[in-house]
Amino acid sequence: MLALLFPGQGSQEVGMGQDVFESSAAAREVYSAADRALGFEVSRLCFEGPEEELRRTENQQPALLTTSIALLRALEESEALKPAFVAGHSLGEYSALVASGAIAFEDAVRLVNARGRYMQEAVPEGSGAMAAVLGCAAADVAEICAQVASESGQVVSPANYNSPQQTVIAGDAQAVAKVREKALESGAKKVVDLPVSAPFHCALMAPAAEKLGVKINEIDFRDPSPPVVTNVDAAPNADAARIPELLREQVTAPVRFTEMVERLKGEGVTHFLEVGAGRVLSGLLARIDRRSQRESLSSAADLENARKFLADS
Repeated sequence: MLALLFPGQGSQEVGMGQDVFESSAAAREVYSAADRALGFEVSRLCFEGPEEELRRTENQQPALLTTSIALLRALEESEALKPAFVAGHSLGEYSALVASGAIAFEDAVRLVNARGRYMQEAVPEGSGAMAAVLGCAAADVAEICAQVASESGQVVSPANYNSPQQTVIAGDAQAVAKVREKALESGAKKVVDLPVSAPFHCALMAPAAEKLGVKINEIDFRDPSPPVVTNVDAAPNADAARIPELLREQVTAPVRFTEMVERLKGEGVTHFLEVGAGRVLSGLLARIDRRSQRESLSSAADLENARKFLADS
């Protein structure tokens, strides 16, 4: 049984998608549709940068979504894809919704452009932070965050449950620094600051969630088929009526990627195909379950391996 996974922010690189754009008519149409929908050449940012512009959250989000869907459409030119489930990490959930037919691509690319802008505007740059805590159980990280938040009156909480031994935290910069200190004292192997422009997936993003909710209400969603395993509750959703609230809540809620993978396995998924720039999710999958069958489609060069992988799934 097959599941498609779509990556989120941090997977981007200048040049992403260019080879599939050049080799696939379906991929070219995706990039052209994105450029038309956004009113600027997100395709040029993907292929040529500059990196500083590509990394801007409001550009990075539509660029990554567009690249994921371009790769997916290129694969579909030669393969009749029938995944049992789709899922994405943070921004990747929007790619999953497109893949499931729940939202039109043009609506999704405009929505994530606004999402990125609202998330950037929610917190003054430099006042928030994110860090990855490595080698410490997720429950212990959550407990330390709760303790620091209570003592300081500031915001800090788990943002991404990426694997049993990797939890990303987000919040006020001072509180994140305090959690770093306490986590290392408690035996964490390492705490790595993340080069992000805002503290995503925490309560500081509430203004962004409110603004995004207005935009989401303008979208015509359809029932996802196949179901989307969501970030918020790590469970399959096939009901269009639930999507707006799930997407609003996702902005401030942690990404439960470990639970999502475990739920997919529990539903009978044996093969995971990551579709999009980079191989971040494949790396996390290996840490969650080394025995999982996994493959990445991040460029045109990966198409043949993806086809073979699908034949075996």
